[in-house]
Amino acid sequence: MKYLLKLTLGVVLLFSLTGCKEHYSQGEKVGNLIEFAKKGVIWDSWEGRMNLTQTGMNTSGAPFQFSFDNDRKDQDSLINVLYQAQVKGWKVKVKYHAVWGMKNVFSNRGETDYFIDDVEVLDKDFANPLRQMTGRQGQVVDTVWVVVDKAEMLKHMKR
Repeated sequence: MKYLLKLTLGVVLLFSLTGCKEHYSQGEKVGNLIEFAKKGVIWDSWEGRMNLTQTGMNTSGAPFQFSFDNDRKDQDSLINVLYQAQVKGWKVKVKYHAVWGMKNVFSNRGETDYFIDDVEVLDKDFANPLRQMTGRQGQVVDTVWVVVDKAEMLKHMKR
């Protein structure tokens, strides 16, 4: 019985250590930052959330959450670009990879399992589309006046 327990424990331990993968998935996401901050309880790390865009418009759905890997020390320039992107409302493309298994089990590398590898600024005027207009800015075609009669509104609300 002890032998079977030790064997089972050994197999589970071996699987958990060999079942880890550094580049479980990798890809690119495009969007604008809605949060980017250094935070943490035990290990401080740079964390961010990004609204994803599709054909220039924000998509509905959960924001993409990512971290910068605490084990890497070569990411200061990327952190600076994302900080500027958040402050100025730039549209960016991030390249990331996800880890799986025991690679970030204590969240010592970052709060999420998605780590940023590269950042590219796509549009610096994404948050202000009026800056992109050139030439004639448009004109008023017609004016509509709306008059709200408070007494009439109260009559309709009582019905």
